[in-house]
Amino acid sequence: MAQDNSSRVTEFILLGLSDTRELQLLFFTLLLLAYTMVLLGNLLIIVTVRTDPKLSSPMYFLLCNLSFIDICYTSVTTPRVLVALLSGHKAIAFEGCMAQLFFLHFVGSSEMFLLTVMAFDRYTAICRPLHYTAIMARGACWALVAACWAGGFLHSIVQTVLVLQLPFCGPNTIHSYFCDVPPIVPLACTDTALTEWLMASNSGLISLGCFLVLVASYALILAKVRARVSQGSWKALSTCASHLMAVTLLFMPCIFTYLRPAGASPASKYVYVIYTIFSPMMNPLIYTLRSSEVKESMWRL
Repeated sequence: MAQDNSSRVTEFILLGLSDTRELQLLFFTLLLLAYTMVLLGNLLIIVTVRTDPKLSSPMYFLLCNLSFIDICYTSVTTPRVLVALLSGHKAIAFEGCMAQLFFLHFVGSSEMFLLTVMAFDRYTAICRPLHYTAIMARGACWALVAACWAGGFLHSIVQTVLVLQLPFCGPNTIHSYFCDVPPIVPLACTDTALTEWLMASNSGLISLGCFLVLVASYALILAKVRARVSQGSWKALSTCASHLMAVTLLFMPCIFTYLRPAGASPASKYVYVIYTIFSPMMNPLIYTLRSSEVKESMWRL
């Protein structure tokens, strides 16, 4: 355990996904493939939306921002775990750990807020089509995206400050492959009951609240399209189904992780893979396969 003269931990040891060399090489191959798909898939969406004038609607503007967030989100954790799997170096400096925690929550919560905005966009397009252009004007879209980033920043600042005020002078082994609140807080040399409650209220309730808003908006959309059995309505319903699939991949593991007491079991690190790597990898597939306009633009590109 690395400590300075005041017995404060100066680095953490990330145990990673496995101690077996063969499994480490297998995980390295799978994660490298997934990370490559995240980068290529989301970059392709960004380039397609930015270069095709036909994809200028608010839905594709928000989709372009979602792809950018997905690239940032998975890049916070995946490159470092790939290096650790290949080199076997598991130590991370205390400052680096806190920086990783900050950016993980900053980008992750911004994505949650953006997905909620995308659900509002679909609700407005389907349930209030005559007012859609006025409500989702380009200026309003930029303001909503900026609000998502601002909300993510505020959430992340709160989480990071709550962790930084804890004293770390004992164990420094983290049962995960990246720094996050649940595996770090139990390592503090003090009673963390109040801190755990505050963090659960912050991360857990944000995840649960955004997910409930999303489900409610899609329920309203479903109730609206039931009375209109037309090609356009079924297309809108198909789009919402793909969106709901994407948000479920992100929100359910987050709710499972952050609404539980800190000190998650070592098996929780495999749940982390779902929302840090698998969800950003699936988003391009879900959104492009369910959108004929995006697929046609990609073929032209």
